Amino acid sequence: MTEMVVAARAPAPAAGRWGAAPPQELLERLKDYGQEGAFAFWDELGPEERDHLIRDIESLDLPRIDRIVRCSLKSQGAPVPTIEPVPESSVATVDDRTPEDKERWWRRGLKAISEGKLAVVLLAGGQGTRLGSSDPKGCFSIGLPSRKSLFQLQAERILCIQKLAAQCTDASGSTVQIHWYIMTSPFTDEATRKFFETHRYFGLEPSQVTFFQQGTVPCVSPDGRFIMETPYKVAKAPDGNGGVYAALKSKRLLDDMAAKGVKYVDCYGVDNVLVRVADPTFLGYFIDKGVSAAAKAYPQEKVGVFVQRGRGGPLSVVEYSEMDAAMTTEINQTTGRLRYCWSNVCLHMFTLDFLNQVTNSLEKDSIYHLAEKRIPSVHGYTSGLKLEQFIFDVFNYSPSTALFEVLREEEFAPVKNANGATYDTPDSARLMLLRLHSRWVVAAGGFLTHSVPLYMTGVEVSPLCSYAGENLEAVCQGRTFHAPSEISF
Repeated sequence: MTEMVVAARAPAPAAGRWGAAPPQELLERLKDYGQEGAFAFWDELGPEERDHLIRDIESLDLPRIDRIVRCSLKSQGAPVPTIEPVPESSVATVDDRTPEDKERWWRRGLKAISEGKLAVVLLAGGQGTRLGSSDPKGCFSIGLPSRKSLFQLQAERILCIQKLAAQCTDASGSTVQIHWYIMTSPFTDEATRKFFETHRYFGLEPSQVTFFQQGTVPCVSPDGRFIMETPYKVAKAPDGNGGVYAALKSKRLLDDMAAKGVKYVDCYGVDNVLVRVADPTFLGYFIDKGVSAAAKAYPQEKVGVFVQRGRGGPLSVVEYSEMDAAMTTEINQTTGRLRYCWSNVCLHMFTLDFLNQVTNSLEKDSIYHLAEKRIPSVHGYTSGLKLEQFIFDVFNYSPSTALFEVLREEEFAPVKNANGATYDTPDSARLMLLRLHSRWVVAAGGFLTHSVPLYMTGVEVSPLCSYAGENLEAVCQGRTFHAPSEISF
């Protein structure tokens, strides 16, 4: 008897546990939102790729994404409300401040900080791509004498303010902690956490630092269909720096702040070398005004500018590039400044109550900005839309907003472009910091020597020594410092 050998038939590569067709229930859900094209390559996928695609689609909040896409596309071409210049009464200018005002705001802010009423939110989702680095931008060193990164400079400013706030309380030996919430992105989260761990949180307690990721939104075609990055992956992009609001809400971090007794939230971007994190003067002014939102502003920076939406309407931000050319040159005959001059430089203060309200309003309206981009797709780079929210979108919802003028040379030195560009480079930011700190040293009775022209160098004052030039007399009086160098304890 001849034995018949039958070779076992290998399963078709495209079968797997899902069978020949996509899961019916998931396919029907996609059809409900017009996104069944996500399964267009199903027949060509192997088992692992099918698993990946299923997980990718199941991770999407389809009703929410559908609402965002529909509302955002619908908002395009909607009539734009007329805009007016910001009323002078809404702005605290540098010239209008008295020494008594500044001292009162400083002390009031420190008192609120000592009572645990301030939290700080840092927007740190960006990479240093334009600076020639794939690391998170906060890890970048601009070449200061200390070689400190942006993260370290900001952490040490928090440490300094904690110390100053503790000193302003009656209880000797009391400790103050400012909680730091750091928003990362899928591209920077792991590296940011490791950077803080490696540097032992720069002297902060690990328990006072919370990392959280901003969300992503699928990239879509002009008619709102998902763009497939690969046959088994939907193309996605971070939801913009305004995604901080949805992230704070979804991660229950606003509840966490409330449980800690926080009343006010300071929010800023990572790439400003001169940022005064947890600024007591700004906080004291904010509390004094009793408004829902406030922003530091600087005249004539070519970024988004604050305007008033209609006479008596809320303050909001309009991108400089979106303004009529004539409007950008109109002069206020009383002040001699441009009529539309108050630039938004991403230095904001909010009440926690307002953030709780506005996160709900933003989610309900679901209107995102649409950016036409070349999106990597299964067909190569294709024209599509990224959907983003901006940090300043919340001002449209604020019942009361105040602006606080700052001097650019003291508080705004962004690092956005590589050295060799004409502005906002590591070199330009470094020189701004060195010049500012040199002025502090001279004002405190110190002297400088230098082997290169002083306009090309200066000294760096450690944030652990001084937050904004205060308390330097004991360190600097009668002493000579050679530039460039760092002054520290």
